[in-house]
Amino acid sequence: MICPNDIANLKTDINEMVGQKIIVKGSLGRCKTFEKEATIEKAYPNIFVIKYEEEKRNVTYSYTDVLTRTVEVDVFDGTSYSPLIPPPVLEAKRQKNLA
Repeated sequence: MICPNDIANLKTDINEMVGQKIIVKGSLGRCKTFEKEATIEKAYPNIFVIKYEEEKRNVTYSYTDVLTRTVEVDVFDGTSYSPLIPPPVLEAKRQKNLA
């Protein structure tokens, strides 16, 4: 479940990263995916704007797109890319003994 605090924290993080290089990964449907380099251009209250390097066009995403993992964003820190939101931790299911 997404909390309002999660959205506020993500907005702050993205607002601080304006101008930084990122890699955007997402789904195009039917087992097709994309991965493109971009730059964060602007951050607004409900959306943020990125500019794709190759296509020289702007695209907007909502903060919930990132939190729901509709798109994944990796941020360039000067040497390598790291996920903006860490991957989810999967808990192992405990099996109940049916005796």
